[in-house]
Amino acid sequence: MTPLALLLMLVASFWESKAPADWTDNELLVLFTDSPWAQMVESSVKDTHGSPVQVYIATAGPMQAAEKERARRYIRKANGPPAEESPLDTEYRLWLEDNLSKPIVVAIRIFRTKDFDDGAQTKRMEDDTLMRVGRKKFKMTGNFPPTQHDPYLRVAFPREVQATDKTVTFELYVPGATPPYRTVEFKVKDMIVNGKLEL
Repeated sequence: MTPLALLLMLVASFWESKAPADWTDNELLVLFTDSPWAQMVESSVKDTHGSPVQVYIATAGPMQAAEKERARRYIRKANGPPAEESPLDTEYRLWLEDNLSKPIVVAIRIFRTKDFDDGAQTKRMEDDTLMRVGRKKFKMTGNFPPTQHDPYLRVAFPREVQATDKTVTFELYVPGATPPYRTVEFKVKDMIVNGKLEL
């Protein structure tokens, strides 16, 4: 965690003490990139280099609030309303409304979306992506590829994490990332807000 993120957390967890509309732009950035639910993830393959990939747990309460606030600010800053959503954007939103308590959804920022047109790449993602909780491994249960209006791959996993677990680790194969393998670990105790595990 960067010194700035640590300082913001030590002063007070702004996601607990302030309404989303009162978060500074910098606080919003920290929440998406360097918080209990988000990281910029380097390559998990030794001796390889590539750009960090943004990964965050989209179903956590603070991250849902952050996504709504990010969209609100985008519109407010004279960008106008978002373009008409694609069917898949709508499909993900409606699916999440119907299934919010069931999955853990991880969002991964994608810059080369054309890789999702390659069936071999998406098959490898489905085969090689998993969640580890202690010694247990869980395969993804579904995914929503990035679209023109939503540049995030969203991967669903079963909600099999308890407040008593120490960590939850996601081993990801990310089409469009160079190299594509990324591993990200989150500490469970850091994701408890007001006594509730936010995942």
